[in-house]
Amino acid sequence: MKRKYFGTDGIRGTVGIEPITPDFMLKLGWAVGQVLKNGQNRNKVLIGKDTRISGYMFESALEAGLSAAGMDVRLLGPMPTPAIAYLTRTFHAQAGIVISASHNPFQDNGIKFFSNLGTKLPDEVELAIETQLEQPMQIVAPDRLGKAERINDATGRYIEFCKSSIPYDINFKGIKLVIDCAHGATYNAAPNVFRELGATVITIGTDPNGLNINNGFGATQPQTLQATVLAKQADIGIALDGDGDRVIMVDAKGELVDGDELLFIIADARHKLGRLSTTVVGTVMSNLGLEQAFAERNIPFMRAKVGDRYVLEMLQQCGGILGGESSGHIICLDRTTTGDGIITALQVLATHVQTGLPLHDLKAGMRKYPQRLLNIRITQHTENIMQSEIIQQAVQRAEQQLADKGRILLRPSGTEPLIRVMVEGVDTQLVETIAQEVTDVVTRVAHGKK
Repeated sequence: MKRKYFGTDGIRGTVGIEPITPDFMLKLGWAVGQVLKNGQNRNKVLIGKDTRISGYMFESALEAGLSAAGMDVRLLGPMPTPAIAYLTRTFHAQAGIVISASHNPFQDNGIKFFSNLGTKLPDEVELAIETQLEQPMQIVAPDRLGKAERINDATGRYIEFCKSSIPYDINFKGIKLVIDCAHGATYNAAPNVFRELGATVITIGTDPNGLNINNGFGATQPQTLQATVLAKQADIGIALDGDGDRVIMVDAKGELVDGDELLFIIADARHKLGRLSTTVVGTVMSNLGLEQAFAERNIPFMRAKVGDRYVLEMLQQCGGILGGESSGHIICLDRTTTGDGIITALQVLATHVQTGLPLHDLKAGMRKYPQRLLNIRITQHTENIMQSEIIQQAVQRAEQQLADKGRILLRPSGTEPLIRVMVEGVDTQLVETIAQEVTDVVTRVAHGKK
């Protein structure tokens, strides 16, 4: 069944344009309550958000809708997405709701859901919610309306959970860190986690005002972090995105360490300790160098479609515990149930402490192939563009040029109106040339030009 509202990562769009409106969120809260409530029991739902100004509006609307359906609500305030997944489990809530558009600018917002197990909602539940949205809204009897309470110690609970993800005898004393929170949901929790573990912490991107989330800071714009690491002579930089489920790191030389390299570092460390006996999962976007590094170590590796839900599905299918995306969305199932930027960074820092090797050396075991990723913003349906014969011919020409020394991938974004062009190969100049040629063709087609 085709979904009307849910995409690969919940419901997302521009604030004020359907479905990202207060009236839709009111109805959505009610629909969720109708689907999830269990008879006459007063089940509870947790609501957390990032730092966007529109979060206040949508939090109130969802709260009202859930109450109208007879569901109790627990309000968390600004909290990282993975924290909401964790707290949903520990509070034995029926579901957790995240108000966030992740790495998007403040003009966007969205809704993500977690089940009572702290995992993404099953497809059939999302479809049931969409079906319920088509029904007229009926409010429960006044004595059955849901109540709302605010949880005041949520951040402290999550901080302790993060610290518990590494061995208790490891501390970060003597390590100078720069932490970039993208003016987002981790602005409070992240610095405290690393300070309490002994690190000297310098913070940037920790002054949210409702409008500056992901603006010039964070995992998608790490240039400020790179400059700060060099200027402060820090050992490591950590850049989280707006909702805290992904991370990019920076070594002491100011070089980026992306999700593929972070996944390699964690997997390699566990493999050497004999604690990795299952398949590691990447995506079709994972660098070919990652696959080759794992092959050299006899670590099984599989590729899923882009999107953390697909990585998680493949991990569950193959019994794996470790997977992730080059964007920095890493899933450590032996630590938590979803991608968590803070916990990922902690695993890497623990390896740094245990081995005594700087981050630059830890990533050196993986040789990255030159890779170029370009985005084309579109205004029409991606299906029409992707099926264009002109684009298909351009891709075929590119594949012939790359031969067996590279690959090209075109795919629509699951969260933004974009088509992504990825080219990878041995020859840097050839990669750049092909990526630009294909991007030019896609751009012309997308704008109705020959």
